[in-house]
Amino acid sequence: MALSAMNLLPRLRRAHRHNVDTFKASPVAELSGSLGDLGTLLPLMTALVLTNSIALPSTLLFTGAANVLTGVAFGIPLPVQPMKAIAAVAIARKFTVEENMAAGIVVASLVGIMSVTGLISWATRITPVPVVKGIQVGAGLSLCLSAGSSLLAPLSWTGPWWGDNLIWAIAAVLLLISTLAYPKLPYAIIVFVLGIVLSLLSPKSNTSMPASGPAIPIVHPSGHDFWKATTTASLGQLPLTLLNSVIAASALASDLLPSPPYPAAPTVTELGVSVALINLVGCWFGSMPACHGSGGLAGQYRFGARSGFSIIFLGSLKFFLGIIALWKPAPIVGVLSHIPKSLLGVLVLAAGVELAKVGESVNTDARDLRVLDRDSSWDGKRLKELDERERKERWMVLLVTVAALLAFRNDAVGFFAGLAWHWGFRAARRIQEWREQREGRPFWRSVGHTSEESAELLGDEPERTA
Repeated sequence: MALSAMNLLPRLRRAHRHNVDTFKASPVAELSGSLGDLGTLLPLMTALVLTNSIALPSTLLFTGAANVLTGVAFGIPLPVQPMKAIAAVAIARKFTVEENMAAGIVVASLVGIMSVTGLISWATRITPVPVVKGIQVGAGLSLCLSAGSSLLAPLSWTGPWWGDNLIWAIAAVLLLISTLAYPKLPYAIIVFVLGIVLSLLSPKSNTSMPASGPAIPIVHPSGHDFWKATTTASLGQLPLTLLNSVIAASALASDLLPSPPYPAAPTVTELGVSVALINLVGCWFGSMPACHGSGGLAGQYRFGARSGFSIIFLGSLKFFLGIIALWKPAPIVGVLSHIPKSLLGVLVLAAGVELAKVGESVNTDARDLRVLDRDSSWDGKRLKELDERERKERWMVLLVTVAALLAFRNDAVGFFAGLAWHWGFRAARRIQEWREQREGRPFWRSVGHTSEESAELLGDEPERTA
């Protein structure tokens, strides 16, 4: 259920109490976790600034404010990250600010409409959990592939310079492995600070800014801008936002941060409205199109974040840098654009692995296997039992979703492929049941159920023997 006037204040109080208590208990972990999504944010934001597709001060100010408000409202480390499909098209086609903002406005409008009309909630109810898990695993593996191809693959043992090469990447991986034995090690803080130091030492850190307009422009996209953005960037971003930033993010929050002790995971309606508001405000002022995302949540969780304080801190830092960027944006861009790709690549890899590993629970404690109490709560123990055939079918649906997503690099293709496989299995069961009934052999014997279990599944009276 979406936030309403009646439950808003109690929820905000619970989120605030959780944020404060968590920070007091583990401040270093919260600060480290706040930096867990920088491997995705920094490369895309910097590239968009250098192509004049966004305004850096606006992006830092508006996304920073969105971080703070998200942390206050939800009380969990829910990220605010770039809309990746729009960013990729904008960078490749050198979109103007107006075209890029038009793409974000179109996606935000459609997501907002689907949220307030209940279409996203309906889609979530009818989407099988193995398909959602497949989207999450596919997104995680996509992050890993992206880290390898765009960040780590161009590196050599000695270059492009002494502060950014494969040796630094291996050192970052070894440090990451050490967190298995020392989980409280603030890995993301160490890597980020080291990256800033190496960036300042880089021979190219004095990157010149491209010519730009006002620090905070008021954008007026034309009809042509909206048409071009919709046909090239928005259509590719919409399924990615719906599936990964809304449906998968809500499911991942429920899996990683079950309530209690954490605040209730945001619903898909709440996330959809949040994405719409972030962009329908910021995009009119040149701010980067942004959304929430399961990958960023997994990354921040991996490096220690457990409350909204982590992103409140990150948002405050971005807002502070945005104020500085109003006067001198060039130094900020120079430093951010030369943080070693070896370090960013390992951050992205770690976030991808953290997201992909949620697939292991598809047959153990996935949401649709939990036996709920009368008050719709779960005691953490009672689970539905699956037979061997059901386990194999759920695993196959997950794998098909992942394979299609990676093969076509499109979340929507993976989503529909997984749905087709799921309903294919359901149809095969119905056909087999019909054939067994025609042959006079009870269907329950062919699938390994007892007569009582079969009757319960089919809604019939159980067979009784003398």
